[in-house]
Amino acid sequence: MDLLNTLVDKGLRRELPTREEALAVLATSDDELLDVVAAAGKVRRQWFGRRVKLNYLVNLKSGLCPEDCSYCSQRLGSKAGILKYTWLKPDEASRAAAAGVAGGAKRVCLVASGRGPTDRDVDRVSKTIEAIKEENEGIEVCACLGLLSDGQADRLRSAGADAYNHNLNTSEETYGAITTTHTYADRVETVQQAQAAGLSACSGLIAGMGESDKDLVDVVFALRDLDPDSVPVNFLIPFEGTPLAKEWNLTPQRCLRILAMVRFVCPDVEVRLAGGREVHLRSMQPLALHLVNSIFLGDYLTSEGQAGQTDLDMIADAGFEVEGAGTTTLPRHRADALGGGCGTQDATAGAGCGSHDAAGAAGCGSHGSGGGCGPCGGHEEPEPVGGVAGAGESVPASRTDAAGAARTDLVAVRRRGAGTDLAPNA
Repeated sequence: MDLLNTLVDKGLRRELPTREEALAVLATSDDELLDVVAAAGKVRRQWFGRRVKLNYLVNLKSGLCPEDCSYCSQRLGSKAGILKYTWLKPDEASRAAAAGVAGGAKRVCLVASGRGPTDRDVDRVSKTIEAIKEENEGIEVCACLGLLSDGQADRLRSAGADAYNHNLNTSEETYGAITTTHTYADRVETVQQAQAAGLSACSGLIAGMGESDKDLVDVVFALRDLDPDSVPVNFLIPFEGTPLAKEWNLTPQRCLRILAMVRFVCPDVEVRLAGGREVHLRSMQPLALHLVNSIFLGDYLTSEGQAGQTDLDMIADAGFEVEGAGTTTLPRHRADALGGGCGTQDATAGAGCGSHDAAGAAGCGSHGSGGGCGPCGGHEEPEPVGGVAGAGESVPASRTDAAGAARTDLVAVRRRGAGTDLAPNA
C-alpha cells in the first residue's frame, strides 16, 4: 500500500505525516489491519528496538476531586464505587512502589486526584519522591498532580522527580464538552511549566469518548507540537456512575489503528499503552506491542488491570523483552536533549532506544481510574464528545450481551494495592 510505504519512510526519517495521511490510517479496513500494524512496527523498532518499558502507578489520593471531567471515576459527582482515601504517607507510598519495582517497573508514577496541588501537597509529594528513591536506587519517578502553579514544577524537580504527566485528553475544539471546570489551555500551560523546569514531559489522550477521527488527529498533532517525551494512549473505561458510562465505542481493531496513527505521528516518542487496554484490546494486546514501547504493570488508579505476571508472560511470548535499568528509553537525540536521560545508553540499543521514559510515566496519565491524571471532578454531566453511542443508542456487539446491554462486567474496580490492606497484583 503506497500510504503505508510513505508513512514508514517518513517515520524512519522522523518526518511528520500530513493530517490527511493520519486520517487515512484511521480509515483503513480490517482487511488491511495487519499491514498497518506491520508498517508502524517498523518505525517502532527503528527507534525503540524490541524493548518494552514497564511503569507502575501509585494512587496517592483517590477520589474526592472537585473537577467535572466526564470520563473520570474520581470526579466529585461520580457514583462509581471506587476506593476513596486521602494522602498516603511517604512510607506507605514507598512500600506500594516497591511492588511494581519488584515486578520489573523502572518508573513509578505518583498520581493524586484534584484540580492541582497546594504548596503543602508539593511538600508531601516531595517527601514521597525522596522516600521512593532512597529505597530504590536508579528508579525513575513521574508526578501527576493536576494543574501546577508557579514554582511547583521546580520544587518537584529539586525533590528528585524525573517527569511530570498531564494529558491533553482530547482536541481543543471538543474539550469543553468533556470538562467545564478548567480549560484545554490550562493543561497545555502545565505541560509547558514542567518542560521549563527541566522535567521530562508526558502528555497523552483518551480515545473512545465519542470523538471523531478528526478529533483524534487534532489532539495527536497538538501533542506533537507540544513535543512531550512520552505520549500515553488511554482507552475510555466506561465506569458506571459517570457521564460516559454508555460510551462503548471501541473495538480491538479500532484501538490498534489509533495506536498505529500515534506511532506514525510520533515516531521517536515513547508511546505508552495505558488505561483500558485489557478492556478494549483483550486478546489482541500482544499486537499492540508492535506499536507501543511502554505499558503499565498491574493495576491502574481505580480499576484493575491483568496480573503483573500475565503482562510479563505476554511480553515474552510476543518476542519482546522488558527494558532493563541500564538502558535509556528515548532515542539518543531525545535523551541528549534532556541532559542524558535517566540511565546509561545501551550500546546495543541501535538508534538509541532504552529506558528513560522521559515522558513521565505518564503513566500517570493512565486513565485506569476512568480518567487520566490531573483534574477529574464532577458537577453537571457534559455530552459525549462526538455524540456517539450515547444513551439509548446502539453499542458494538462485542461489548454487549445477548440482550444488547453494555458489558459492565468488563470493568473491575480496584480493591487491592495502594490504599488497601491487600497486596497489589504486580
